[in-house]
Amino acid sequence: MVFEFKKTDFKKLSKAFGVPAKSFGNNIRYEIKLNDPQRKLALEIYPNIPIGKRHGNLISVYTSTAHLQLHFCSGFVISDVLNEVTFIGEQDGKMSGLIIEKEGGCSLYANVDRSILSGDFTTLGPEIMLSGIALSLTEPLFEEKKTPVRKNKKKVLKKKQ
Repeated sequence: MVFEFKKTDFKKLSKAFGVPAKSFGNNIRYEIKLNDPQRKLALEIYPNIPIGKRHGNLISVYTSTAHLQLHFCSGFVISDVLNEVTFIGEQDGKMSGLIIEKEGGCSLYANVDRSILSGDFTTLGPEIMLSGIALSLTEPLFEEKKTPVRKNKKKVLKKKQ
């Protein structure tokens, strides 16, 4: 999946997070720190940079206790209902999702088999179920449609291939 961040994407992300985007040369930064001082983070998006021998999008998250990265981000989904944005990357039927909450929390699900996203969650163990449910929000990104999709007040953004 070919995906390029556009200026309009950064505006949509600013609205979703409730903070302005700050441009720092080759990256865009969001500093998310709302009500709880314990829950704050910095999100940096490096669009179309060299990653090894290829080019792609890098998403970096910095918290007081962790540094998380998603290489080759291939899209994102904004959920107004959940107050979060899910950035995804996929390769060979496996996907990773980095979820950033408007309130400053984040979650990472890595190397998840895509087949569990649309399966029967009740057949999964509880330790697996959460990743399937959390990432199932991104399924419309993988549909054959090439235009944005809107379902259940969830904004789904997909770039043309």
